[in-house]
Amino acid sequence: MSQSNHAVKPQQQWQVVCGRADLVAQSGVVVWHEGAQVALFYVPGSEGELHALDNHDPQSGANVIGRGIVGNLKGELVVASPLYKQHYCLRDGRCLEDPTQVLRTWAVRLNGDQVELGVA
Repeated sequence: MSQSNHAVKPQQQWQVVCGRADLVAQSGVVVWHEGAQVALFYVPGSEGELHALDNHDPQSGANVIGRGIVGNLKGELVVASPLYKQHYCLRDGRCLEDPTQVLRTWAVRLNGDQVELGVA
């Protein structure tokens, strides 16, 4: 069974970054992928269930997004940055308070018991 929150490009290449057992429901974990820290959020029951965002908070400059609180704000599934509390949409990485700030996102999927990110 495969689940993804981003459109998959034709012939998308995938890299295993962790196992399903490493995920924490309604929370984030951080993995290293292609030279970047990527925050993975597992939200069972939501559309896509699994989301991958840059772990780097542009407001504070710290790698803390994976420690943020997952919630729903204005109908959007978001993570609140733990430092300055900006809300970033899990679907597309945009900041609800400041549309000029956007976190990078990755194609992500569950493939059996493995979590895979799309390779650029």
